[in-house]
Amino acid sequence: MSQNKTILAVIADEQGEVFEHPDLLLAGMNGMTARSPHADELIPLPEGSRLFTIPGTPPMGIDRKSGELVVRDHLPQGWGGGRAQAVSAFLTPAYTRTLLPAAAWQRKKQMLPLWSYTAVGWCVEEERFYAAAVCVDRNRQWQPEHFDDRQLDPLVRQALQENPENRLLEQLSRCALDYHCFAAKNLFFRRWEAPLPTSPTCNSRCIGCISLQESDCCPASQDRLTFVPTVQELCEVAVPHLEAAEHAIVSFGQGCEGDPILQAETICESVRQMRQTTARGTINFNSNASIPDAIDRLAEAGVESIRISLNSVREDVYNAYYRPAGYAFSDVMESVRRARANGLYTMLNYLVFPGVSDQRPEVDALADLVEETGIDMIQMRNLSLDPTVYWEATGEEGEGIGMRTMLDELKRRIPKLQFGYFNRTKENFYPDGHESDWPIG
Repeated sequence: MSQNKTILAVIADEQGEVFEHPDLLLAGMNGMTARSPHADELIPLPEGSRLFTIPGTPPMGIDRKSGELVVRDHLPQGWGGGRAQAVSAFLTPAYTRTLLPAAAWQRKKQMLPLWSYTAVGWCVEEERFYAAAVCVDRNRQWQPEHFDDRQLDPLVRQALQENPENRLLEQLSRCALDYHCFAAKNLFFRRWEAPLPTSPTCNSRCIGCISLQESDCCPASQDRLTFVPTVQELCEVAVPHLEAAEHAIVSFGQGCEGDPILQAETICESVRQMRQTTARGTINFNSNASIPDAIDRLAEAGVESIRISLNSVREDVYNAYYRPAGYAFSDVMESVRRARANGLYTMLNYLVFPGVSDQRPEVDALADLVEETGIDMIQMRNLSLDPTVYWEATGEEGEGIGMRTMLDELKRRIPKLQFGYFNRTKENFYPDGHESDWPIG
């Protein structure tokens, strides 16, 4: 972004109507530190993103006259002087946030839903919103424009009529129609990446779990799978997709389940049967990777890529969020090594948070891990959680080096490392020019 643009803070009234504040410039937060955004931390708000309020939380901004950081409890008198609320963006996929919204978080009175909260402002010169974000993936298949429910509904009904006894297909129909899961919709559209949830149980107790939450926390985004699909059910769903879908991927490990590594034997047998039927498409495994021996068996069965979820490569920060039950952080690190030793295309599902992920010790430890193991890609996924909950859980303080600075530094140090947001087909694991493909325009 050009240095000479005027980016105003945006605020909302009590009814949720959004305004640009004429006297406040945009501020964002790296961790608990509020500051002006750097030019390379802002981009025009990506199409498909959404704005929402942070209820009962006053906004912060930079006073245009004094240059000081201020809190605004009320709207300007010309707008009625009512109570003001902070505003956040929820970014469309493929974009990683660089700053949190600047707000008086300590005055927030309620737990926020499981969304990722991103600073957003209004560009006076261009008359459009700007967000604190950076593009990390060129794939545009996950844009909302590709998911028209008017076309989807008859496809779901047809699939259920053809497979009336398949419990997994019934589960995925609910995911597609009720929860609007794009991956589940892909299955019925017969294209791209489709999901294969398998596990009703998990050995992590993630603070931000989207399928199961403790009663005193925020509600889960969706209901968790309640059964383990049979090998037959998995193959009935996966094989037609692998055989016919454009850019076909099937992925174990989804938001509507626990962790699939606990069902490794069922998955291994299903993968073997899939590959006895067709060599087409890519079979991917998303997991907390808590059982290293299972990684060996999955690779032998025919899994081709793995995405390992973690929020940090520092054990104390990892444990604070994942709260592992029956495994240790060292098991996850060993699984990373096993994945690469078995020739799997290895990705990190890296749940990032400005002010935690870009702390100097974290950046250095991450770079060391990538260099040691040969990790192929880091998917820079925005951690969806109330920021105050994450700050309290991790105990992180101070300001990081900046998310954009972190990305630049990692790519400069390890040119072959790829950034992304989505899983890839095996034909596109190593695209031409990937060593120099940064920044992504």
